[in-house]
Amino acid sequence: MVLHRKSKQRGISFVGLIFFGTLIALVGVVAAQVVPTVIEFMSVQKAAQKAANEGQTPVEIRMVFDKASAIEDIKSISSKELDISKQGDKVVVGYSYKREIHLVGPAYLTLKYEGRSK
Repeated sequence: MVLHRKSKQRGISFVGLIFFGTLIALVGVVAAQVVPTVIEFMSVQKAAQKAANEGQTPVEIRMVFDKASAIEDIKSISSKELDISKQGDKVVVGYSYKREIHLVGPAYLTLKYEGRSK
């Protein structure tokens, strides 16, 4: 006696396809808005490191950071907001700032960035 089994079809339904497609699109839109802020954060880190290496006084450090900010097009933080300190004989430039991304209606995504020179 031979038993025949019907194999069930596997896959995703049309409603599931629409749901997952919408979900992927929403994640993509948010990621497209977050990625530039991450790139700007890396530019701020680079500018802070350059300012710490090249400047000796707080005024010099702020000038170096301002020049690097102009070149890298940094808009989220200014040199006035830097936390300049000394650890031993080394200058340390610290910073922290927030970026808000409007999502929909009253909803915002708030990103908090902070760091310091090495």
